[in-house]
Amino acid sequence: MRIWTATIRKKDEAQEEDRGVVLLGIDPGCRFAGFGILKKEGGKTFLVEHGLLKLNPSEHLAKRIHQFHDFFQEKIIKHQVTHLALETPFLGKNAQNFLKLGYLRGILYLLASRHNLILQEFAPRQVKLSLTGFGGAEKDQVARVISHLFPGINPTLKDDVTDALAVTVCGLWSFQTTSL
Repeated sequence: MRIWTATIRKKDEAQEEDRGVVLLGIDPGCRFAGFGILKKEGGKTFLVEHGLLKLNPSEHLAKRIHQFHDFFQEKIIKHQVTHLALETPFLGKNAQNFLKLGYLRGILYLLASRHNLILQEFAPRQVKLSLTGFGGAEKDQVARVISHLFPGINPTLKDDVTDALAVTVCGLWSFQTTSL
């Protein structure tokens, strides 16, 4: 599915574009982790895969972290991911959740290093601003933009998936802007 096309590029970056860029965006969580994978190749961008990793909250945290690692390592290898996009965390009401999120982010940093991925991070306001034009947009506004960018996508996706797709799109647009 085509969502955005860059028409201007530098000659020295033509080789990288010809090889293609595969960007994995993740909204990590200890119960649900949303993800989206976009591939930019030959001036066109395609939605490769999106979904939700469900982790059993009754399982020990160490086992869930292991499952998280294995799941995303498999995606990176299977789709030959070149870039990883994450949203910067914010301290909400529960410090324990923030700490557990740090474990998952550490896994993602490890995977990025191990697989030589370019890692990008975006503040939540930056993602919302990029997609909706307003940094204080609500989740349903972001979800509507995602459904317009990807018309065939299920409009009732869980917030974790639409958030991950938003981070993925933001990462792709950021990459395209910096590489032009």
